[in-house]
Amino acid sequence: MPTTENTQSNKIETRLFINNEFVESIEGEKFDVFNPYNEEKVASVYEALSGDVDKAVDAAEAALPAWSELGAFARSAYYYKLADLLEAAGPELAELETKETGKVASMYMEHVMGALALRQFAGLALDVQGGTSLATPGHVNMVIRQPYGVCGAIVPWNIPVLAVVMKMCPALVTGNTLVVKSSEKSPLTALVLARLVKEAGFPPGVFNVLSGFGNPCGAAMASHMKIRKIGFTGSGRTGRLIKEAAAKSNLKRVSLELGGKSPLVIFDDADLDKAIPAAALSILYMAGQVCIASSRLYVHASIADAFQEKLVETIKAMSANSPEGIDPLSPEAKHAPQVDKAQFNNILKYLELAKESGGKIVLGGKKQTDKGYFIEPTVIRDPDHDSRISKEEIFGPVLCFNTFEDEDEVMQKANDSEYGLFASVYTQDISRALRVAKKFESGMVGVNTTSPMSTALDMPFSGWKASGDGVDLSKAALDIWTQTKTIYIKI
Repeated sequence: MPTTENTQSNKIETRLFINNEFVESIEGEKFDVFNPYNEEKVASVYEALSGDVDKAVDAAEAALPAWSELGAFARSAYYYKLADLLEAAGPELAELETKETGKVASMYMEHVMGALALRQFAGLALDVQGGTSLATPGHVNMVIRQPYGVCGAIVPWNIPVLAVVMKMCPALVTGNTLVVKSSEKSPLTALVLARLVKEAGFPPGVFNVLSGFGNPCGAAMASHMKIRKIGFTGSGRTGRLIKEAAAKSNLKRVSLELGGKSPLVIFDDADLDKAIPAAALSILYMAGQVCIASSRLYVHASIADAFQEKLVETIKAMSANSPEGIDPLSPEAKHAPQVDKAQFNNILKYLELAKESGGKIVLGGKKQTDKGYFIEPTVIRDPDHDSRISKEEIFGPVLCFNTFEDEDEVMQKANDSEYGLFASVYTQDISRALRVAKKFESGMVGVNTTSPMSTALDMPFSGWKASGDGVDLSKAALDIWTQTKTIYIKI
């Protein structure tokens, strides 16, 4: 396959986006982005430090008065323009994201989902409303919702365009201005989105993008005295650090979308022709590097052996190619690599732990190629419930296959986790389906469907427990990015 350094570097934007201009970082420092397919350098990107954060915040602060005073229809008009531009940029984004994250280009959908989200929130712009009350004698009282002001967003590498869109949609349409920190693993597509924002005509300073690391860039944002609200998607460890920094600075509001260890429960009456492909795709999609991946499978004991046999066949078919030498931009590419060497090595450590978990590796279990960060799709049968393999988010193509005898047993095990992002159940008994859906300690539940196929843009994307305390998508996100003000009117 061709090297990205030779064919793409002259077309790739690597500067920061501040005040509607692409600019070099103040100190001129750079970091390298590597292709996880072949470990070759894609580009050297300017790194934002604390001084660049100050510069972006100043631009956002200057843009705030005019932007927050715009009418809802005026702000929506920019969203419609950006949606059209984002859709048209699909091929460019797919190729670039393949080279910086390893995502299989044929499955790239962020430009489509992002455009739909932009249009949805354009339609929600008029729904930023409060309420009124006549309960106090001699008064007409009201609540209005207003923007926080300058806000921040720190997004993950695995959906670098869609994650930005999911934050900017409610943030900007409600009148805030925004400073985004993209992941150091995938900064390039966020800069393409920044270019499209400028082409759509957004005023200078309303939307800014910084490429940098959690420390110092993300830390400077989390503790910045002029940022009043910050939204984060990523690991629980980093989420805790952001909340700590916010508490120690100006007590800025923080909303978090964190990790998951999602259970998928298969009862003995499930439609296996649908359940098995869904279970396989959920752990294979993006090589398992998805927070809502169904990584804990619970199958009724009476069908477990047959289910395992068919599941292994299906996983093999869905990932049936040799990654080495495959052009990731071709339709033949199926199985993606891990995003970088650090993530690759971390998963290999978990696979070593799997051998100590009491479970049996029935598929995969090791690296797949000599070059590139490929891990074999792996199924571990009956690992110990309290093992690290069963408890911790691996963020790779590693599926824990467990069995159960009755509903109470499996619900106790499914909920015995610090995470509560996504859960799924397959059964043809509607009463059991609703009973189980109610029992799941999870912000999102799929019935006869599972991630990533079951997420909907008009529904709240949120987690329970250590999986977060915020909302992305849907009308509910408007409340996350606005604050209430009560006005008492004496008559």
